[in-house]
Amino acid sequence: MIGGLLGTIAAVFVLLVLGSALLSKARIPDPPSPVSLPTFEPVPTYDPGRPRTEVPTRPRATPAPTRPRTERPTTLPARDTSLTRNSVYQIKGLPRLACRAKATNIFNDAQLRDLILKTGQCMSRTWSPALRQVGVPFAPPGYAIKARGGRGPCGDFPQRGSIVPYYCPRNTTIYASTSAIARGRGNQRGYGSLSSWHGSIVGMMSHEYGHHVQQLSGLSNSWWSKTLNSRTTGGRLALSRRFELQANCFGGLWMRSVAASYPIPPARRNTLYYFFSNVGDWPGRPRDHGSPPNSGRWFKQGYERTRVAQCNTWLAPAGTVS
Repeated sequence: MIGGLLGTIAAVFVLLVLGSALLSKARIPDPPSPVSLPTFEPVPTYDPGRPRTEVPTRPRATPAPTRPRTERPTTLPARDTSLTRNSVYQIKGLPRLACRAKATNIFNDAQLRDLILKTGQCMSRTWSPALRQVGVPFAPPGYAIKARGGRGPCGDFPQRGSIVPYYCPRNTTIYASTSAIARGRGNQRGYGSLSSWHGSIVGMMSHEYGHHVQQLSGLSNSWWSKTLNSRTTGGRLALSRRFELQANCFGGLWMRSVAASYPIPPARRNTLYYFFSNVGDWPGRPRDHGSPPNSGRWFKQGYERTRVAQCNTWLAPAGTVS
């Protein structure tokens, strides 16, 4: 039904970069003006969760022959798919797993593709046990990573006038063009003009994986249902910003979880903060992804706070999600 309304989700981390290239070794230049493609797309109404099955507990020893006791089976935690009380917020922190990234030249399409696929596997290894622990069934996303791009169920990747990757809920797949991401295309500069460190690209991909977490947990469907009920453009855009900034925060959570092994030393951590604080909504266009300062704020929130509940943008003051 929703697919007929608007088609697809390009729950895109629409982070197009303008301005000067990376900061020099001596000082960080004035930040470039951020650009984003103002898209607003739906999420399918299906719930990806499977029926929960009962998990019996280990029976206790019988205290006396005359009074046998049996243990009632327990069930997995009841799932809450709402925006403000979602079960995903029960995750106290992501497990610290080893995910070392080898040296990667982001302007080499093959190397960047390999890095994205490898770290994508690490993201699944990190998120899967955390989600299952709170009763959210897990399945990894697919990946379609090509040098020049192509076409999937949610349309062209990258989309017209854009360089960014996107998550498609129709087949739970992340699409990206390595050339567009790093070098840009046409008049659009790539992320490489802001940071040539491969960790910045992976941080952006962790945002796309955050959309997959939103899909699995029911956040996506709850967001879209509320969007359909919103009567104003401003209201719909405000919901979109909370949705996108939450994916930023989820990305920060994951980057912190692998910081020791990736590795992400303090200097590289600051590069991530700089990167995410200089991408966001383009002035004068529909504000659907959040201002650059708030983009950086929510990535940093996930990186430093580490608990998923700290990424509940739906309860955050309006000024922090503008």
